[in-house]
Order: sequence, then C-alpha cells, then structure tokens
Amino acid sequence: MPLYEYECSACHHRFEKIESFDAEEEKPCPKCGNVAKRVLAPPAIQFKGSGWYVTDYARKNSAPPPTSSSSDKPADKTGSETKKERSSS
Repeated sequence: MPLYEYECSACHHRFEKIESFDAEEEKPCPKCGNVAKRVLAPPAIQFKGSGWYVTDYARKNSAPPPTSSSSDKPADKTGSETKKERSSS
C-alpha cells in the first residue's frame, strides 16, 4: 500500500498515512480537525546493496580496452622543429 502525504488547509500541518489506492483525497487533520488534502510528494526510494557504481560491474580478469590507432602513431615533430628554427633566426 502506498504512503500518502496530507497537508491541513488551516494550520498547514503535514502528516503521512499508509492507505489503499482508492482512499479519499481529503482527511481530517489530527492536529486541528480541519480538512487536510493530499499533496504530491517525491517517492521514498531506498537503494540498498552493492552494484551502484561502474566499478561494481567491471570484470576483474578482463584485459584493458584496446587503444585507438591514432595514439599508436609517432608524433610528427617536423612542424615544431621548423617553428623553433624560425624563432631562433
């Protein structure tokens, strides 16, 4: 059964009740007795246990992912050498 949150229209007291889906949207306020209406509230979600991080799903005996082919090529130094030669002259 869901947990509903109510707020009193007179004293603004908020309270919760566990009720069925077809429960009425108006209840008497337990503090002052006036009409309290059901309000929208964020759902109560609890994440329990492991498995919420990327590292929890990683395979322990797997090889690292292959590197891209662009990093295997040697760096072209001709452009930087020509800049140095031009700046020294």
